[in-house]
Parts: sequence; structure tokens; C-alpha cells
Amino acid sequence: MNQPDPLSPSAPDFPLANLSARQLAAFVALAEERSFTRAAARCHLSQPAFSALIRTLEDGLGARLFDRTTRTVEPTAEGALFLEPARRLLQDMRLAADDLRDHVARRRGRVALAALPALAAGWLPPHLAAFRRTYPGIELDLADVLSESCVERVRSGRADLALAALRATAPELSVEPFLSDVFFLVCRRDHPLARRRRPSLAELEGQPLIGLARHSSVRQALDAALPGRPLTPVLTLEQLSSVAGMVVAGLGVTLVPALTLFHFAHADLVARPIAETGLQRHIYLIRRRDRALSAAAEAMAQSLWRWAGEGPRQPGITVHAAPASVPARMTVGPATATPGRRG
Repeated sequence: MNQPDPLSPSAPDFPLANLSARQLAAFVALAEERSFTRAAARCHLSQPAFSALIRTLEDGLGARLFDRTTRTVEPTAEGALFLEPARRLLQDMRLAADDLRDHVARRRGRVALAALPALAAGWLPPHLAAFRRTYPGIELDLADVLSESCVERVRSGRADLALAALRATAPELSVEPFLSDVFFLVCRRDHPLARRRRPSLAELEGQPLIGLARHSSVRQALDAALPGRPLTPVLTLEQLSSVAGMVVAGLGVTLVPALTLFHFAHADLVARPIAETGLQRHIYLIRRRDRALSAAAEAMAQSLWRWAGEGPRQPGITVHAAPASVPARMTVGPATATPGRRG
């Protein structure tokens, strides 16, 4: 009756799960050194401990792997058959361990971040450049999308983190207040309201307003803050750069939050903070509540908080308090600002 190959995974009770890296390393060392003394020294083991390790491996596999004499050690036919697979297994285990250590040490990895277009164009780039210098082995995926898409990317797992102006209520999401930015009036330098340090909303009545589409976070924040004063723009556009062009041309004024002012960096324009302190937009840091962040994504989350708390102070920005090892709350009060000035 034919006996099953003890080295075959189909053999009864094949003890694959019991194979250890130490056993594989000892086997390969002995097959290559052909000497218990040299192989034990190579594995940093005493000869009795090394011999016991080889014996345990042979017992577990149910096969004699070496022929021993007083002078020589030679692999048996089964030992020769097992040598190359053992080398591959050992190499794969070492590569897997090295790869995991690199990820944990943040030398390698991948992080996917979704952010509002204005943040992706203005606030984030210098910080992401610093992140890449600190973690050159981490691959970065950035999606510059509107708030709803930011939230959906985190919910679906396409993004690890998102910076969005939408307080998502899905139970699987963790939503932390991150930044708030107040609204500024932007108008031509020769406009009458340019002489006011802090114009009020009442002073804007009757002024032609250049606005953004209702699905933008800017428009949504304005509509939420002014429920009794619906905005009726004379022009409604999709892009902040288009709004800036219209204001430069004198077609109207606009209301935009502080983090978007770089779009309005033009010699003919000025920005003035609105007198009403409640007129602001809130930015949230969003992640999955039910999934631990990878080491790379955790590095990004910590970096985002550090950049917000330690970066240059920009008028009209409030950095909110956050969990664990996050800078204390820092507030930069509204002040007269020139468009595009970033502190």
C-alpha cells in the first residue's frame, strides 16, 4: 500500500502551521553548512539546542531530512526535495516581516486623503510637500472633491481621511471639528465698501453679489448661517477663480471664507471680514470609526493636526481642539486682510 508523501499538503495532519522560521533557518543552515557545529553557530544556538530543533522539524514532518555520520551530514532525498521550498518560505517570511516593519515605522505605505478643492489648492500643498520629505516612502493619493464626495470616499473605503465642510451623521464615521473660517467680503479696491474695515451684512443689501453654486460648501455655509436672508446672486458660478474674475471686472462683490482668499490675490481687490461673528464655515476631519488607521494614515492624521496648530496664523481661522497629542485650541481672530495673504 502506497504511503502518502509526508511533505505534501494533502497528507493527513500536515503540520504546516507548526513550521517556524527558526526551524526553517536551522534546516537551511545545516543543508548548506553540512556541519552541526557550523550550522549551530550560524543560527546562534548551542549544538544541543540546534540538534533538538532539527529533530523536532523531522518529527513534525514525519521524514528524515539528513543522513548523519561521525564525519558528514548529507540531506536525504526528502531533505533535498524540501530545501528550495524551505528557502523560499524563509525568504517570504523575512520579506513579509521587513515590509511590515517598514509600514509600522512609516518608511512605506499608502494614504488616501480627500479634501475640498480650495484646501487642496491653497492650504494643503506646502504641508503635503513637508509630509513627503518626512515620509518619502509613503505613497499619497489626494482627491480634490466637494464635501459629499469626501464623505462618500471615506465611507466606501476609497479614502482614509477627509477634510470636508459637512458634518456627516453616519454612525460608522468619526467626525472631528478641525477648522473654522469666517467669511470675508471681497470687492474692488475702488468700491465704496472697501473703505469699511468690517462691513455688515446690512450694508451688502442691494449690492450685486457673485455667488457659488448651491452644492458648494461656501454657498451651503452661507445659506445655513443666513436662514432669514436668502442670497440672490446676480451670477452663480462653479469655480472660485471665475468668481474672482467677475469681481475684478466690477460685476459685483462676493462673500467667501478665509481659506479661499488666495483665489482673490489681485492688486485691484481687497478683503474685509464681515462684522457678524457667526458667519463662518466649519471644516471636519472625517475617518472610519470602525476601522483602525494604517500607520501611514495615522501619520497623516497627526500631521494634519500639527500643521493646523503650529502653522502660520492666518486671519479668520480657528483651529479646534482634538483628541490625544493634538495642539491646544488656537484662535486667530478676524482682521482686515489682503486677498491671498496667508499669514
